[in-house]
Order: sequence, then C-alpha cells, then structure tokens
Amino acid sequence: MDKQGRPTPTVARTPVLIVGAGPVGTVLALELAHHDIPSIVVERAVTPSRHPKMDYVNGRSMELLRRLGLAEEIRTRGIAAEHPADFIWTRGFDEPPIAVWHHPSVSDAAERFASVNDGSLPVEPYQRVQGSMLEELLRDKAREHPLVDLRQGVTFTDLHQGPAGVTASVIESATRTRHTINARYLAACDGSRSTVRQFLEVPITVSGGSTQHVSVYFRSSDPALRRHGRAFVIISSRGLTLVSRDEADMWTGSILLTDDEPFTADPVALMNERLGVEFTVDEVLNIAQWEGSLAVAAGYRRGAVFLLGDCAHQFYPTGGHGANTGIADAVDLGWKLAACLNGWGGSRLLASYESERRPVALFNAEMCANLLEVWRRFARLVAGGASREHVAGFLAEEVYQLDNVGAHFGYRYTDSPVVWRDGSPAPPWHWRRITPTTWPGSRPPAIRLADGSRLFDHLGTDFTLVDLSGADAGKDLVGQADLRGIPVKHLAVDDDTVRKSWERDLVLVRPDQHVAWRGHTPPENWDAVLDHVRGR
Repeated sequence: MDKQGRPTPTVARTPVLIVGAGPVGTVLALELAHHDIPSIVVERAVTPSRHPKMDYVNGRSMELLRRLGLAEEIRTRGIAAEHPADFIWTRGFDEPPIAVWHHPSVSDAAERFASVNDGSLPVEPYQRVQGSMLEELLRDKAREHPLVDLRQGVTFTDLHQGPAGVTASVIESATRTRHTINARYLAACDGSRSTVRQFLEVPITVSGGSTQHVSVYFRSSDPALRRHGRAFVIISSRGLTLVSRDEADMWTGSILLTDDEPFTADPVALMNERLGVEFTVDEVLNIAQWEGSLAVAAGYRRGAVFLLGDCAHQFYPTGGHGANTGIADAVDLGWKLAACLNGWGGSRLLASYESERRPVALFNAEMCANLLEVWRRFARLVAGGASREHVAGFLAEEVYQLDNVGAHFGYRYTDSPVVWRDGSPAPPWHWRRITPTTWPGSRPPAIRLADGSRLFDHLGTDFTLVDLSGADAGKDLVGQADLRGIPVKHLAVDDDTVRKSWERDLVLVRPDQHVAWRGHTPPENWDAVLDHVRGR
C-alpha cells in the first residue's frame, strides 16, 4: 500500500503471459507446465462463464488432454458414457420427427475402438461436457499447478514489444490498480472480441456473412421435450436448436433472429412457438445474445505475440470445431514455446505455429460451413413446402456429417518448415476414418500393444524416436541428440501390429504426437534432421 492506503502497482516477470483463462488459455498454461515452463495467466472474469458454451470435446482433443492426465476427470464431469448423441430434425414437436441422425454413445464408440487395432481409429472417444464445467476443471488444475500463476479479476489493457519481449499493462478489477507484466512471449486467448488482437490491428475476415442469435440456458423437467425420445440436439425448421446439456433437465435453446425480427423480451415464449408445443421452463439460468460467423485471422503472430482459439478463428457451434481447434492450437504452440525457452528450439519453430495451425482453421471453417448449410437447407426445404419424404431423403444423405473422424484426426502439417519430408506421396484422406500412416506431418497410427497398453502412452514429453528395427538402430541417434541438448526419448518397440502400420523402422514423433521425420535406416546427416525439426 502507498501512503494514501492505495494498492501499490507491481512489476512481474514471466516467460509466457497468457491473456484469457478459458479452455484454450488454461490448456496452454498446463502444456507449458508439462515442459517445466512457468506462466502467468490473467483473466478478467472472477468465475467461469455461467453460460455452458461448448459441449463436445472431440476424440483428438481427448488424446491431447490425455497426455496431460486430464481425460478421465473430464469424463467424470461429463455426460455418462451410455448416452448416445443423436440429432432430431423436426418441423415441430406437434408431429413425429422428419429424421433422426444416430450417433453412437461413448460406450459404443469405445467398444468399437477395442475391436479394431489397425490405426484407423482413435485412442479416445469424444466426450460431451458443459463448457463451463470444463473451464472450471481446467482453471482448478491451473490454479493447483506450482508453475501456473492464475490471476482472475485482472484485465489486460495494452502492450509494447521490444528486443526482450513484451511489456503488458493489466488492471486489477477489485482495486483498479494498474500492474506491469514483462514476458518473453504473450499468448492471446481472450476470445472472439480479443482486446489483444484489436490492439495489434490483426484483421479477421468473415466468410459468408454473420447471423444474430439468442441463447437461453434453462432448466426444464417437462416430458414434452422428450416426447420423441432422447437427443443431444433437436433442430426445428422454424429456427430453434435445443441442446441437452446433462441428459436430465438442463438445456440450451438457440433462437435464430431474422433481420426484421426485434429481440423479444420473452425468449421462452419464442422457444415454445418455434418448437411447436408448449413446454414449461422451471428456471431460466442465463440469456445471451451472440453473433454467429465463420472467420479466420489474417495472421497468428505479431513479433512475440501469438493468437490462439477464438481470438484466431471463429466457428458456428456445429461440427465440434471451435474449442477443439483451439485446444490443438494450445498444444502446438505450447511445446514450441517451451522448446525455445528451454534452449533447444530455434526461431523457425515459432514461425511454424501459424503455418501449421492456420490451414487447419481454414479447413475446419469449410467443414463447419458444410454442416451449417444442412441446417439452412433443411429450414428452406420445409418452408418451401417440400414433402416429409423429400426432406427425410435429403437428410439421410447428409448423415455422414456426424461420422467425421477424418476431419478431427486427419489434418496434416503439409507445409510445415519443421517437418522433414521424405519424398513419398501423401496418403489418401478419408472422411469417416483415420488413414494409418507415419507420413511426415501426420498423426501416427494409435496402436494397442500386445500387453494391452497404448503406444501413445509410451511416448515421451518431448521428441520420441520410435525404433522398430529390432537392433536398437536409433539408440546412437538419441545419444547424439542428447549430446546436443535436444531431448529425445528412445522407444524400442517389438510389435508386429505397430510394424504393419508405422511403415518405417525409425519414426521421430513430436511432443504433439505428429511425425517429424521417418526412415528405414539412420539418415546420412542426423544433425541436419535435428536442426530442421527443432527450427534451426
């Protein structure tokens, strides 16, 4: 305190300052801590969002979170494994549904995964969990970690960049005291209206226009909402989407607002009207108005500042792309920042963040638009008088949209400057399954070993050289890396199932479970390979 009793401004130092403690910011902090790098996380809100937001963590995100020891606890807080994730398409609940898209439960998916061991399926199934619950869990984990300094009720205001990194100003909300944080790097995870992105004047391009919505988070035990069976999502052609949040009595209703439609003071009445039946709402928990859009930032980096999550890309809540793309951003950037801060990563490693992650966001935006167009065409077809049979036939052809494991697992870092190409042609890509391959830049096949353990669980914290040679051909290579201060784990594997799908005797896997290099024999210039994949 100063002489007038006011809090004294402070100056803090940290390797990484993270602005925003949503799922992306907290995963980034935990990823950095996984590599022994401390961080400060500032978050304007003092509690997690009251609105549930996201509700679908895809299998790839669950694999990445499994590395951090979080998968099981997320499942404990999420929807029970026996519930499927079906979609009901309806003109109104006063008549039977036009179509039902069936999506297997986590239990069914896990059973299917257990019966196949060729690398074409994931380690982890998806998990439905309220975004507010996930946010609370991740903040708790960040708060508990000794390397993470989580400061809630602190608002970022501005920054300046210099040769030593970033100097950021923040305001403590409770006292209105301004503090300074000096950081080598700053990660902007502060959402779609990012203050950091606006301060840096990074443009973000919206494709296809935007739409206005009102979402009502409510509690209802009225059986009218289950009259046509259980469903994860109910889509009414009249412009209402209902999402079951807990398979009990928690719901979100999202209402599409037309240009000439003023916002109603009674959104519950509007939900009743658009569902076509009267149902009782026991309690309204939150009402939020939001803008739907598809947008990707023009760049993901300005000097020592990086954009992640909704700050870098925005999607509609269809297809499960939003937070999942952001979680993969956090893992990608996290290990690369850690490599540079730990002294063995080079400048090209940080440059590769944008070249790897931005194409994924652009692809996911198109996939999101693909499913969103089904929503829109469904409404137009019904409004235009198409028969139930015509609409049902159209929807039957589009059901493939749900089985999109290739979209979530099959992205490849084709043009990455830190992936060593071997000259082999790219393997085919499939929508409904994972192509088992160790083609450089790909996620390698997830195989269950003879002892029942998962190969992925044996990978190291940093690089791992998976050695299938049977002669420890990679042992000397790892020794050479160790002499140069580059952390590489030697993992000798004697397993015929792995050999069938891993395609080479030696495969260098990155911390984010993507292939950096592969070969049948040690390379002629191993030092050149190491320098390339670590960005020097």
